[in-house]
Amino acid sequence: MKIGMNLLLWATHVTEEHYPDLERIKATGFDGVEIPIFTGDDAHYQNLRKKLDELQLKASAVTVVPPEASPISPDPAIRKAATQHLKTIVRQSAILGADILCGPFYQALGVFSGVGPTEEEFARVAEVHREVAEEAQRHGVVLAIEFLNRFECYFLNTMAAAAAYVRRVGHPNFQAMFDTFHANIEEENLAKAFAENAAVIAHVHVANNDRGVPGRGHIDFPSIFQVMKAAGYDGWLTIEAFGRALPELVEPTRVWRDFFKRPEEVLTEGYQFVRDTWNAA
Repeated sequence: MKIGMNLLLWATHVTEEHYPDLERIKATGFDGVEIPIFTGDDAHYQNLRKKLDELQLKASAVTVVPPEASPISPDPAIRKAATQHLKTIVRQSAILGADILCGPFYQALGVFSGVGPTEEEFARVAEVHREVAEEAQRHGVVLAIEFLNRFECYFLNTMAAAAAYVRRVGHPNFQAMFDTFHANIEEENLAKAFAENAAVIAHVHVANNDRGVPGRGHIDFPSIFQVMKAAGYDGWLTIEAFGRALPELVEPTRVWRDFFKRPEEVLTEGYQFVRDTWNAA
């Protein structure tokens, strides 16, 4: 098991400005970081990789898709752009040394059709993801699709839906992830949802029910970690928390108020909570 820290607490684009944050993350004891890949060229991620190697931090990556490169679009040109967009991000994930590329990269955030997903949409998105999964396999990266709660997307809202979609895509480098924040909204029993779909779960986000500091809320992490251990899960436990420091994330994450006084609380308290709870599970 590896404990990671999602850099979206500080930035949507990690630059030299954030190297002190990387150093604090390393000093706290984290095994690695989750790097958002929303923009930037290969050279940028090559330089960032050098810093990660210097600090001996491992990496995973996270991304989203914009409306102009959305796999769910009925427009073939937009779906082609989505394929190329995701292939580029897969390559940049590999440059970072990331073993996992996660996220809701099936539709643009906050875009709704007014109904649930259709069979035509499932077919369109799966075609894009199969091609991208082939590219991921060539680069040694596993794609981990993320279900989101119903207020942020409509395509995948539960762990079971994500697992069924993984089986539909049917590629070894296309798996799913489990995020405790979204699961807390959509699942009746979080531990059960993980246990029933453990075979396809390649990545985990440890997120408090309010997206603040893990362990301060009501999510029953001890029971979830027990189920994870019983299922043989040995991947990332990556802390994801959000504040109001990044204006571009306030609207999509619906974070209007502060859940902690300083980001360092997420680092120190969050890391210790994950470490202690996992060890006790």
